[in-house]
Amino acid sequence: MTIQEYLSSLRGKTAAVLGIGVSNTPLIELLCRNGVQVIACDKKSREDLGERAKQLEALGAHLQLGEGYLDDLRADVVFRTPGMRPDVPALLEAKARGSIVTSEMEIFFEVCPCTIIGVTGSDGKTTTTSIIAEMLRAAGKTVYLGGNIGHPLLCDAEKMQPEDFAVVELSSFQLLDMKRSPHIAVMTNLAPNHLDVHKDMDEYIAAKENIYLHQHEGDIAIFNEDNDITRKLSKKAAAWMRLFSRREEVADGAFLRGDTIVLRHDGCEEAVMQISDIRLPGMHNVENYLAAVTALDGLVPYEVMRETARTFVGVEHRIEPVRTIRGVQWYNDSIASSPTRTIAGLNAFNEKVILLAGGYDKHIPFAPLAPEVVKHVKLLILCGATADAIEKAVRECPGYHGSPDRALRESGGLREDRLRARSARRHRDALARVRGVRPVRELHGARQGVQEACHGAGRIGKSPRGIGFTGIGVRLCAEMETQETFRKEAGAAACVVFARGAAGARHRGNDAPKTRAHVARNGARVKYGQRHRDRRRERDDLQRRRGLRPAHLL
Repeated sequence: MTIQEYLSSLRGKTAAVLGIGVSNTPLIELLCRNGVQVIACDKKSREDLGERAKQLEALGAHLQLGEGYLDDLRADVVFRTPGMRPDVPALLEAKARGSIVTSEMEIFFEVCPCTIIGVTGSDGKTTTTSIIAEMLRAAGKTVYLGGNIGHPLLCDAEKMQPEDFAVVELSSFQLLDMKRSPHIAVMTNLAPNHLDVHKDMDEYIAAKENIYLHQHEGDIAIFNEDNDITRKLSKKAAAWMRLFSRREEVADGAFLRGDTIVLRHDGCEEAVMQISDIRLPGMHNVENYLAAVTALDGLVPYEVMRETARTFVGVEHRIEPVRTIRGVQWYNDSIASSPTRTIAGLNAFNEKVILLAGGYDKHIPFAPLAPEVVKHVKLLILCGATADAIEKAVRECPGYHGSPDRALRESGGLREDRLRARSARRHRDALARVRGVRPVRELHGARQGVQEACHGAGRIGKSPRGIGFTGIGVRLCAEMETQETFRKEAGAAACVVFARGAAGARHRGNDAPKTRAHVARNGARVKYGQRHRDRRRERDDLQRRRGLRPAHLL
């Protein structure tokens, strides 16, 4: 079935799309343009959606918003958002009434005309997906990158040609009820994760298995030989099974021999690249390249693979160098939303670091993290719901003898700061609208990569004026209790790592506190910006011409 045929089958029918976010908005627009009656459902209010609500209504979509957005869900087709379990009561009731409950990704797999390369796993899937896409592009292929990364690929299906490639990152939520598998399936590794959503580890693994269980003859399934779980799963593969390993020489796939990545197939070997060719730090990224070169064996020349490794600088929030301040390097590793990811990040550094970690509870045990914290961390700063659990695991670690020097826990002040910041932002935005000006956050704050929140690590704000460090990290370090210790350790440290993953804090947008006082108390220089100074000068000149003293002198 083609995308045109599928859309034609929906014409005149009703489709409910659950969630009006970045990934689903293009889907809503696609359905509306093709004569489908769309019910766009979201827990947010009309006020929260702002201009997006007006735009969707202008296209013909009916909005169902607020707390009861799932009540009496009646539609021919229901597209669930990946973060919603398929067995929630509202979806089960819709199924009982005859609705087809599906997802954007499931339909894409059904209509996609080109080769699909899917990547899943607990750690490394985004980086591996991005490496594969970069190598294919460097080889001159047309590549469509999406899935869990955020871009809805169904909207691109019309443009795809049979010779193109769709490279898709697949989460356990997307795979939970999938009945189709990609042509090339890559499973990087598996470890406990998302147990706050999945019933147990067995369900989590079962969801991941859908990436290869529905493959056909001629498809390829690639597994990590070094991971206990994926090694066992590889025995179930019905397609051509290949392995990658940095510890053993596998019979079919990629492995590490000394400092060389080697590909083996039918008894023939080929040296692909040296570890020194890989620009990304850490052995976990060597594993990501092992997975990528196995997936692209025969599709991309080895020289192209090597050149990509030399030039690819990585993905945002993954040991991302942010800034060097007074000789201290700051890294954003906020994607590390599990202990295994945090461990991989810590192992990428040769010297001990200051680690800011914490966040919401994903029901993951922290005992495996504790020895690595003791080994790699000189100062541990904790916050959020899992602060107690992480601190307990570290203190109970057999190797813990007072190092890291101090485990700090944030009290209740962060939530109050968030609320204050949110209230101030709303007031500012309302004032801007009254003046006929779009709020600043709508102009550039909502654009991906401009502003990101890393709770547990504080906020790393990226703006046209530069980079600022605020939030919990700065505020904690500004407290009299910790200021001296932090400055002492930071002065001798190679870096400070923002790692949300130890406790699983999540991106929540630009809602962390940002006040000059926080920065000033930490001894940082506050720059008001040239635009602000110019406006103040213009205002003061106007005041003087009117015979009044400038405001800042009153």
